[in-house]
Amino acid sequence: MTGRYLGIDLGTSVAKLALFTERGEVVATAARTLPLRHPAPGHVEQDARLVVEAVRDLTYEVCAKPGDVALAAVTGQGDGCWLTDPYGHPVRPAISWLDARAAGILADWDRAGIAEALFRVNGNTLFPGAQAPLLYWLDEHEPHSLDRAATAAYCKDMVFQRLTGVRATDASDASLPFGDHAGGYAADALDLCGLAHRADLLAPVVTPLPLGTVHGPGATDLGLPVGTPVADGPFDLPACAIGGGVREPGDGLLTLGTTLACQVLVDTVDTASTPAGMHLATGTPGRWLRAMPAMVGTASLDWTLSLLGLTHTDLDRVLRATAPGANGVEVLPYLAPSGERAPFVDPAARGQFTGISLTTTREDLVRALCESLAFAARQCLESAGLSGRLVVCGGGTRSLPWLEIFAAVLARPLELAASEVGARGAVLSGLAAGGHTPDVAAWTAPARVVDPDPADARHYEHAYQRYLAHQSAARNLWPR
Repeated sequence: MTGRYLGIDLGTSVAKLALFTERGEVVATAARTLPLRHPAPGHVEQDARLVVEAVRDLTYEVCAKPGDVALAAVTGQGDGCWLTDPYGHPVRPAISWLDARAAGILADWDRAGIAEALFRVNGNTLFPGAQAPLLYWLDEHEPHSLDRAATAAYCKDMVFQRLTGVRATDASDASLPFGDHAGGYAADALDLCGLAHRADLLAPVVTPLPLGTVHGPGATDLGLPVGTPVADGPFDLPACAIGGGVREPGDGLLTLGTTLACQVLVDTVDTASTPAGMHLATGTPGRWLRAMPAMVGTASLDWTLSLLGLTHTDLDRVLRATAPGANGVEVLPYLAPSGERAPFVDPAARGQFTGISLTTTREDLVRALCESLAFAARQCLESAGLSGRLVVCGGGTRSLPWLEIFAAVLARPLELAASEVGARGAVLSGLAAGGHTPDVAAWTAPARVVDPDPADARHYEHAYQRYLAHQSAARNLWPR
């Protein structure tokens, strides 16, 4: 397939489009902020119409000649609930994966053993923003919305349907919460969640990916010519793994974003261990991504910097001016109000700073927080079975000193993914699903490699064990 390839990456707060050459070189990019709404305490919603408008406007901005696009591939945020009519139009505002309105339902399911039973079915744990508790909440509080809807969609699937008229999803988005091991839906999962009577809202699962072409309404709504091939790619976590070059079992991807999204490619589904994380189907038989998407991440760093009167422009200076160990300050970084979901599940998890004295500086606090996030990533990746290469991506990778901390804590080289990794993975997946064979090595070559400092790695090995000990002791003090 010759021409230019358009990757559409619909994040939680930003829509990004990237135009690639056949060799994976980025020709143009554009982005637009996607606002979140908070109509009630704990409620987080998005206007699906603004997402569609963003794709249309960014397409015109990125593609000087939309007719030259040989393939458009869509990826985006997972989870949440995007209720749509038979044509892909929203019937109510989309509920974000950040939403907490179903927290009480999930707590009831935990007490009743339903959440653990679901993990035994498909190896996936739930959280309030997963589609199962959200659908249950809607069934109790807004049954009329479900009655009006044709699909309980995901963000990328909504855009794919608007482009092509095809109602479908891929195996990765179908994995959580109702997935089976083969990339479809498990009737047992729907029964456990009390949602068997709403099964018709689930979009058909197409493997390896749903494919289609732009139809008339899609051309009008989104700016691509009729007949343009379109692929509904994996959602953002697996798309980033593909775009980063995670190909062999044991290889992993660490995304330094709002949350620490840790993933390892595996060849078995483990439903017997302590429930935590997820097993995401890849569309390839015998391959899953063992995902440990921790709630901690750059949001914790943002809060710390803001509280101390610092900004992201100060981060590199702060980390270069302080030594490993942060002068004795140690942190548990569980600052998310909803607690933690990986590598352990505890809605009561809370953060703490210890080792503080009158000689502690702002810089010590920031460095300790950055070290703690690296420890959290190590715990997640070890729990997921990391044994091979590790690729990193996300906004946090802009700080080389912070990457050096991660490399030392993890005691392994970090391969920095090429730019626009999510859109890149969506395009690669779409090409493969269409029977094409792009040069994957060229598309996924790392931008650079960050090696661990041996002396720092020795220091952090001891510090990591202290982190685990603090975590164990603190769990008895978290509010119940």
